[in-house]
Amino acid sequence: MDEARLPGETVLGMVAGRLSAATGRPWQIRDGLAKGPGTVGVVLRDDHAGGPAHLDLDFVLDVDRPEDTTITDCVVGYGATTEEAVDRAVQVWLDTTASAVLELLTQDGSFAGHFGPADPDGFPGWHAVHGGITGWGTGDDHDAVQRWAVRHVLLPHLAPALKGTFGRARLNGVKAFFGGGEGSETAEIRVNGDYHEAGSRALADLDWPRPANGVSYARTFMLLVHDETG
Repeated sequence: MDEARLPGETVLGMVAGRLSAATGRPWQIRDGLAKGPGTVGVVLRDDHAGGPAHLDLDFVLDVDRPEDTTITDCVVGYGATTEEAVDRAVQVWLDTTASAVLELLTQDGSFAGHFGPADPDGFPGWHAVHGGITGWGTGDDHDAVQRWAVRHVLLPHLAPALKGTFGRARLNGVKAFFGGGEGSETAEIRVNGDYHEAGSRALADLDWPRPANGVSYARTFMLLVHDETG
């Protein structure tokens, strides 16, 4: 893959195209962001990692009030060219993070799942919107971690480590990225874009597969919408 970064407008064009196809409504590049219907938009932030296939994306629910309506995330893609890698990154973001945000907007179950504040598979006290779970890897067990993540809900296991650590009372985004192979693994939780050490340790302690041959990774995103106990 070549090391030149794509122009921001090109990346936002990919984002707008994916969102238009997913929602059936037009998204356009305007005023330096991918602007959707109503007040929503997506901002491409300055890359904190430096790689051409790494994207920092903010899904803003109200572009006039970004300080408390922004869902921050980052994503990395892979491919033979930068264009392929960025396109893959945008698709992964759409399938996980954006699916949760779009479901928050539609509230009809078409993009993601819901767990109520008292649901044992959810996050105690919070309404949770669980985005899609995507995965990739190599070898015979390339999808082992993704399959495990589909069968094992994460929120109840992460809640003890995350509870009481949020900087917001109403809207918090939690990304989980984990997997690896024999002798090497990654377990990362980010809350509102920031690495969460205790949450990452809790994720690492779970019994998701560690393939002996090849590698397997999974990624998902969860929105915690409102603390019913606060």
